Amino acid sequence: MYTKNDITAGIIKLGIKPEDTLLIHSSMKAIGEVENGADSVLDAFIEYMKEGLLIFPTHTWAKINDEYNIFNPDIEPSCVGLLTNLFMKRPNVVRSWHPTHSVAAIGREASEYTEGDENYDTPCARGGSWGKLYERGAKILFLGCSLKRNTFLHGVEEWNNIPDRLTETHQQLKILTPKGKLIDRPMRRHYHPSGDISQNYDKMLEPFLYEGIAKKGFIGDAECVLCDAKAMADLTSSFLRINGDLFADGTAVPKEWYIK
Repeated sequence: MYTKNDITAGIIKLGIKPEDTLLIHSSMKAIGEVENGADSVLDAFIEYMKEGLLIFPTHTWAKINDEYNIFNPDIEPSCVGLLTNLFMKRPNVVRSWHPTHSVAAIGREASEYTEGDENYDTPCARGGSWGKLYERGAKILFLGCSLKRNTFLHGVEEWNNIPDRLTETHQQLKILTPKGKLIDRPMRRHYHPSGDISQNYDKMLEPFLYEGIAKKGFIGDAECVLCDAKAMADLTSSFLRINGDLFADGTAVPKEWYIK
C-alpha cells in the first residue's frame, strides 16, 4: 500500500517543481491502493504544489446537452474521474464557468487563471483556461492514462483552424452563476465525421519523447507521462501544417518529420 509520502516522492522524481503550473489528467484506479485513498493523492499534490498552480479538468460534456442545458459550476459533477470530483470540492479550489470543458484550480493566481471561460463559444478557446496553459509554460501530467485523454490537443487543433473539428451550429447552453444569474452561452461542440479523433492523439507520444517534450515515470503503480504544454503545442502545430488531418486515423507520425 502506498502512502502520501510515496506519492510525493513520485511527483518529485518525475521532475515536477512546487512552483509549476500543472494540469493533471488522472486515473485513481491506475495508482493502486493508497493509504486513505484518493484524498491522500490530492493531499500530496496540493501540499507539494502550494507555491504553484494545480489544475484538474472538471468536464461535463458527457451530460450537458440541448435538453440538460444548465451548467451549475457549484454542483455539476465532472465526467472525467474520481480525483477531479473530489478536487473541485476542496477548500479554496476555484472552478471555471465553461459549460462543457471547465477546469478547477488551486494556488497561485487560480482565480485569474479560471476567469473568463464563460466568454467563449468553443470547448478549448485560445483565450480560455486551456489556451492559458501555453502562456504559463504549464506542464500536463497523464497520471495512469494515455495521451488519448489530451484535451490540450483538441485546443491545438482548434487554434490551428483545422476543419471539421467543431460543430457548425451551437447548442443553447446556460450557466447558473453563484449569485443565481443565468447566462446564455451558445456553445459549439467537438465534432469529426469519423467520430472521436482524440483516440488517435497518443500517436504523438513517440515524437514527444524523442524531442524531450515528454518524460515517463511512475506514481504508485500508475505509468505517467509528463509533458511540456508549450513545446507540445508548437510541435503538434508544425505537424498540422504538414497534414491538417493528422489525427483523422491512427497512422503513426512519419519519423522523418522529427528525426533529422
